[in-house]
Amino acid sequence: MSGARLPNFVFLGPDKTGSTWLHAALSRHPLVYLAPGKDLHFFDRYFDRGVEWYAAQFRGAGPRHRIVGEIGTRYLYARRAAERIHRTVPDARLMVCVRDPVKRAFSSFLYLRRQGKNVGTFAEVLDTTPVILDRCRYATHLQQYLSRFGQDRIYLGVFDDLQKDPQRYLDGVTTWLSLDPIGLPPEILKPQLPASQARSRRLGRFVSRTARKARNRGLTLAVTRVKDSAVVQRTLYRPLAEDRPQLTAQDAERIRAELDPEIRRLEELFGVDLRQRWGWA
Repeated sequence: MSGARLPNFVFLGPDKTGSTWLHAALSRHPLVYLAPGKDLHFFDRYFDRGVEWYAAQFRGAGPRHRIVGEIGTRYLYARRAAERIHRTVPDARLMVCVRDPVKRAFSSFLYLRRQGKNVGTFAEVLDTTPVILDRCRYATHLQQYLSRFGQDRIYLGVFDDLQKDPQRYLDGVTTWLSLDPIGLPPEILKPQLPASQARSRRLGRFVSRTARKARNRGLTLAVTRVKDSAVVQRTLYRPLAEDRPQLTAQDAERIRAELDPEIRRLEELFGVDLRQRWGWA
Protein backbone atom coordinates (compact mmCIF):
# COMPACT_ATOMS: atom_id res chain seq x y z
CA MET A 1 0.00 0.00 0.00
CA SER A 2 3.00 2.25 -0.64
CA GLY A 3 1.99 5.86 -1.22
CA ALA A 4 -1.70 5.18 -0.62
CA ARG A 5 -3.67 7.60 1.52
CA LEU A 6 -6.32 6.54 3.94
CA PRO A 7 -8.91 9.01 5.21
CA ASN A 8 -8.34 11.20 8.24
CA PHE A 9 -12.03 12.16 8.38
CA VAL A 10 -15.10 9.92 8.43
CA PHE A 11 -18.74 11.01 8.62
CA LEU A 12 -20.52 8.24 10.51
CA GLY A 13 -24.12 9.17 9.78
CA PRO A 14 -26.83 8.40 10.42
CA ASP A 15 -28.93 8.65 7.28
CA LYS A 16 -31.62 11.30 6.91
CA THR A 17 -29.33 13.96 8.40
CA GLY A 18 -27.99 15.79 5.35
CA SER A 19 -25.13 13.50 4.32
CA THR A 20 -25.65 14.12 0.60
CA TRP A 21 -25.55 17.87 1.18
CA LEU A 22 -22.42 17.59 3.32
CA HIS A 23 -20.68 15.57 0.62
CA ALA A 24 -21.51 18.19 -2.01
CA ALA A 25 -20.51 21.13 0.21
CA LEU A 26 -17.25 19.77 1.63
CA SER A 27 -16.15 18.50 -1.78
CA ARG A 28 -15.92 22.13 -2.92
CA HIS A 29 -13.20 22.96 -0.42
CA PRO A 30 -9.81 23.09 -2.19
CA LEU A 31 -8.06 21.36 0.70
CA VAL A 32 -10.58 18.54 1.04
CA TYR A 33 -10.78 15.32 -0.94
CA LEU A 34 -13.80 13.10 -0.41
CA ALA A 35 -14.28 9.70 -1.98
CA PRO A 36 -16.38 10.52 -5.08
CA GLY A 37 -18.97 7.91 -4.21
CA LYS A 38 -20.91 8.48 -1.01
CA ASP A 39 -21.52 5.42 1.18
CA LEU A 40 -18.57 3.18 0.41
CA HIS A 41 -19.84 0.78 3.10
CA PHE A 42 -16.31 -0.49 3.65
CA PHE A 43 -16.55 -0.74 7.42
CA ASP A 44 -19.93 -2.47 7.48
CA ARG A 45 -20.48 -4.48 4.28
CA TYR A 46 -17.22 -4.72 2.37
CA PHE A 47 -14.44 -4.93 4.95
CA ASP A 48 -13.32 -8.24 3.45
CA ARG A 49 -12.23 -6.37 0.32
CA GLY A 50 -9.21 -5.22 2.28
CA VAL A 51 -7.45 -1.97 3.06
CA GLU A 52 -5.85 -1.86 -0.41
CA TRP A 53 -9.30 -1.62 -1.97
CA TYR A 54 -10.36 1.03 0.51
CA ALA A 55 -7.26 3.13 -0.08
CA ALA A 56 -7.88 2.95 -3.82
CA GLN A 57 -11.13 4.86 -3.33
CA PHE A 58 -9.02 7.89 -2.35
CA ARG A 59 -6.44 7.67 -5.11
CA GLY A 60 -7.47 11.11 -6.35
CA ALA A 61 -6.20 12.76 -3.17
CA GLY A 62 -3.09 14.86 -3.69
CA PRO A 63 -0.44 16.45 -1.47
CA ARG A 64 -2.50 19.65 -1.14
CA HIS A 65 -5.46 17.87 0.41
CA ARG A 66 -5.22 18.26 4.17
CA ILE A 67 -8.49 16.44 4.74
CA VAL A 68 -9.19 13.13 3.02
CA GLY A 69 -12.54 11.72 3.93
CA GLU A 70 -15.53 9.49 3.47
CA ILE A 71 -19.19 10.31 3.94
CA GLY A 72 -21.10 7.30 5.21
CA THR A 73 -24.55 6.91 6.69
CA ARG A 74 -24.54 3.56 8.51
CA TYR A 75 -21.29 3.47 10.43
CA LEU A 76 -22.78 5.05 13.54
CA TYR A 77 -24.89 2.00 14.30
CA ALA A 78 -23.18 -0.75 12.26
CA ARG A 79 -22.20 -3.57 14.60
CA ARG A 80 -18.43 -3.75 13.98
CA ALA A 81 -17.78 -0.41 12.31
CA ALA A 82 -16.27 1.36 15.34
CA GLU A 83 -13.71 -1.35 15.96
CA ARG A 84 -12.82 -1.58 12.27
CA ILE A 85 -12.48 2.17 11.82
CA HIS A 86 -10.25 2.41 14.87
CA ARG A 87 -8.11 -0.45 13.63
CA THR A 88 -7.78 1.01 10.11
CA VAL A 89 -7.60 4.78 10.70
CA PRO A 90 -7.03 5.22 14.45
CA ASP A 91 -6.14 8.92 14.14
CA ALA A 92 -9.17 9.91 12.07
CA ARG A 93 -11.56 12.64 13.09
CA LEU A 94 -15.20 11.62 13.12
CA MET A 95 -18.47 13.46 12.64
CA VAL A 96 -22.06 12.62 13.50
CA CYS A 97 -25.18 14.66 12.74
CA VAL A 98 -28.21 14.15 14.96
CA ARG A 99 -31.80 14.96 14.10
CA ASP A 100 -34.95 15.05 16.18
CA PRO A 101 -35.79 11.31 16.32
CA VAL A 102 -39.46 12.07 15.69
CA LYS A 103 -38.67 13.75 12.38
CA ARG A 104 -35.90 11.35 11.46
CA ALA A 105 -38.07 8.28 12.07
CA PHE A 106 -40.90 9.75 10.01
CA SER A 107 -38.45 10.59 7.22
CA SER A 108 -37.29 6.96 7.26
CA PHE A 109 -40.92 5.88 6.96
CA LEU A 110 -41.40 8.10 3.90
CA TYR A 111 -38.22 6.65 2.42
CA LEU A 112 -39.61 3.12 2.74
CA ARG A 113 -42.69 4.25 0.83
CA ARG A 114 -40.42 5.89 -1.73
CA GLN A 115 -38.83 2.51 -2.36
CA GLY A 116 -42.22 1.08 -3.19
CA LYS A 117 -42.63 -0.94 -0.01
CA ASN A 118 -46.14 -1.53 1.31
CA VAL A 119 -45.34 -0.73 4.92
CA GLY A 120 -48.74 0.35 6.23
CA THR A 121 -49.15 3.31 8.54
CA PHE A 122 -46.35 4.99 10.47
CA ALA A 123 -47.67 3.50 13.71
CA GLU A 124 -47.56 0.04 12.16
CA VAL A 125 -44.00 0.59 10.96
CA LEU A 126 -42.92 1.54 14.47
CA ASP A 127 -44.28 -1.84 15.59
CA THR A 128 -42.89 -3.97 12.76
CA THR A 129 -39.60 -2.20 12.00
CA PRO A 130 -37.90 -1.42 15.32
CA VAL A 131 -34.65 -0.57 13.54
CA ILE A 132 -36.16 2.82 12.66
CA LEU A 133 -36.04 3.89 16.30
CA ASP A 134 -32.95 1.87 17.15
CA ARG A 135 -30.98 4.03 14.72
CA CYS A 136 -32.04 7.08 16.71
CA ARG A 137 -30.35 5.80 19.88
CA TYR A 138 -27.51 8.22 19.29
CA ALA A 139 -25.90 8.08 22.74
CA THR A 140 -25.83 4.29 22.79
CA HIS A 141 -24.25 4.04 19.36
CA LEU A 142 -21.78 6.85 20.02
CA GLN A 143 -20.48 5.13 23.13
CA GLN A 144 -18.54 2.61 21.05
CA TYR A 145 -16.75 5.51 19.33
CA LEU A 146 -16.23 7.59 22.45
CA SER A 147 -14.51 4.69 24.17
CA ARG A 148 -12.08 4.30 21.26
CA PHE A 149 -11.53 7.81 19.90
CA GLY A 150 -12.45 10.15 22.75
CA GLN A 151 -14.89 13.04 22.64
CA ASP A 152 -12.38 15.58 21.31
CA ARG A 153 -12.16 13.64 18.04
CA ILE A 154 -15.91 13.50 17.45
CA TYR A 155 -17.86 16.47 16.05
CA LEU A 156 -21.57 16.55 16.82
CA GLY A 157 -23.62 18.39 14.22
CA VAL A 158 -27.33 19.09 14.58
CA PHE A 159 -29.59 18.81 11.54
CA ASP A 160 -31.67 21.79 12.62
CA ASP A 161 -28.61 24.02 12.23
CA LEU A 162 -28.09 22.80 8.68
CA GLN A 163 -31.69 23.56 7.80
CA LYS A 164 -31.60 26.99 9.41
CA ASP A 165 -28.25 28.25 8.08
CA PRO A 166 -26.29 25.93 5.75
CA GLN A 167 -23.36 28.33 5.47
CA ARG A 168 -22.92 28.62 9.21
CA TYR A 169 -23.27 24.86 9.58
CA LEU A 170 -20.48 24.26 7.07
CA ASP A 171 -18.32 26.91 8.72
CA GLY A 172 -18.60 25.00 11.97
CA VAL A 173 -17.42 21.81 10.30
CA THR A 174 -14.50 23.43 8.48
CA THR A 175 -13.38 25.26 11.61
CA TRP A 176 -13.36 21.98 13.51
CA LEU A 177 -11.29 20.47 10.71
CA SER A 178 -8.82 23.39 11.00
CA LEU A 179 -9.71 24.67 7.54
CA ASP A 180 -10.49 28.16 6.30
CA PRO A 181 -14.18 28.72 5.52
CA ILE A 182 -15.48 28.75 1.96
CA GLY A 183 -18.60 30.41 0.60
CA LEU A 184 -21.39 28.23 -0.69
CA PRO A 185 -22.72 28.77 -4.23
CA PRO A 186 -26.48 29.06 -4.85
CA GLU A 187 -26.78 25.50 -6.15
CA ILE A 188 -25.66 24.15 -2.78
CA LEU A 189 -28.06 26.42 -0.91
CA LYS A 190 -31.10 25.45 -2.99
CA PRO A 191 -33.90 23.49 -1.30
CA GLN A 192 -33.79 19.74 -1.23
CA LEU A 193 -35.99 17.66 -3.48
CA PRO A 194 -39.51 17.32 -2.08
CA ALA A 195 -40.58 14.06 -0.50
CA SER A 196 -41.53 11.58 -3.19
CA GLN A 197 -42.51 8.01 -3.81
CA ALA A 198 -41.82 5.50 -6.56
CA ARG A 199 -44.19 5.68 -9.52
CA SER A 200 -44.96 2.04 -8.78
CA ARG A 201 -44.05 -0.33 -5.96
CA ARG A 202 -42.51 -2.75 -8.42
CA LEU A 203 -40.31 0.02 -9.84
CA GLY A 204 -39.24 1.11 -6.36
CA ARG A 205 -38.21 -2.41 -5.38
CA PHE A 206 -36.36 -2.86 -8.67
CA VAL A 207 -34.38 0.37 -8.19
CA SER A 208 -33.45 -0.61 -4.63
CA ARG A 209 -32.25 -4.08 -5.66
CA THR A 210 -30.31 -2.70 -8.63
CA ALA A 211 -28.50 -0.14 -6.47
CA ARG A 212 -27.52 -2.84 -3.98
CA LYS A 213 -26.16 -5.10 -6.73
CA ALA A 214 -24.19 -2.20 -8.22
CA ARG A 215 -22.55 -1.46 -4.86
CA ASN A 216 -21.68 -5.13 -4.47
CA ARG A 217 -19.81 -4.87 -7.76
CA GLY A 218 -17.88 -1.81 -6.63
CA LEU A 219 -19.93 0.72 -8.62
CA THR A 220 -20.47 3.11 -5.72
CA LEU A 221 -19.74 6.24 -7.75
CA ALA A 222 -22.24 5.25 -10.43
CA VAL A 223 -24.93 4.71 -7.79
CA THR A 224 -24.18 8.12 -6.28
CA ARG A 225 -24.42 9.89 -9.63
CA VAL A 226 -27.70 8.23 -10.48
CA LYS A 227 -29.19 9.06 -7.07
CA ASP A 228 -28.10 12.69 -7.41
CA SER A 229 -29.48 13.12 -10.92
CA ALA A 230 -32.58 15.33 -10.97
CA VAL A 231 -33.64 13.84 -14.32
CA VAL A 232 -33.46 10.31 -12.96
CA GLN A 233 -35.33 11.32 -9.82
CA ARG A 234 -38.17 12.87 -11.82
CA THR A 235 -38.34 9.79 -14.03
CA LEU A 236 -38.44 7.21 -11.24
CA TYR A 237 -40.35 9.09 -8.55
CA ARG A 238 -43.30 11.42 -8.20
CA PRO A 239 -43.92 13.96 -5.44
CA LEU A 240 -46.17 12.79 -2.64
CA ALA A 241 -49.67 13.99 -3.37
CA GLU A 242 -52.19 15.58 -1.08
CA ASP A 243 -52.72 12.20 0.57
CA ARG A 244 -49.17 12.27 1.92
CA PRO A 245 -49.07 10.55 5.33
CA GLN A 246 -49.14 12.94 8.25
CA LEU A 247 -47.27 12.58 11.51
CA THR A 248 -49.78 12.31 14.35
CA ALA A 249 -49.30 13.75 17.81
CA GLN A 250 -49.81 10.28 19.26
CA ASP A 251 -46.97 8.77 17.20
CA ALA A 252 -44.68 11.69 18.03
CA GLU A 253 -45.34 11.33 21.75
CA ARG A 254 -44.71 7.60 21.56
CA ILE A 255 -41.24 8.22 20.11
CA ARG A 256 -40.42 10.91 22.65
CA ALA A 257 -41.44 8.67 25.53
CA GLU A 258 -39.28 5.81 24.31
CA LEU A 259 -36.18 7.82 23.44
CA ASP A 260 -36.22 10.58 26.05
CA PRO A 261 -33.62 8.82 28.27
CA GLU A 262 -31.40 8.39 25.22
CA ILE A 263 -31.49 12.08 24.33
CA ARG A 264 -30.88 13.11 27.94
CA ARG A 265 -27.78 10.94 27.92
CA LEU A 266 -26.58 12.50 24.67
CA GLU A 267 -27.04 15.97 26.15
CA GLU A 268 -24.89 15.00 29.11
CA LEU A 269 -22.16 13.48 26.94
CA PHE A 270 -21.77 16.53 24.68
CA GLY A 271 -23.08 19.36 26.82
CA VAL A 272 -25.84 20.33 24.41
CA ASP A 273 -29.51 21.18 24.90
CA LEU A 274 -31.44 19.15 22.37
CA ARG A 275 -34.71 18.40 24.15
CA GLN A 276 -35.46 22.10 24.52
CA ARG A 277 -34.81 22.97 20.89
CA TRP A 278 -36.74 19.92 19.68
CA GLY A 279 -39.73 20.74 21.84
CA TRP A 280 -39.36 17.68 24.04
CA ALA A 281 -38.96 19.54 27.31
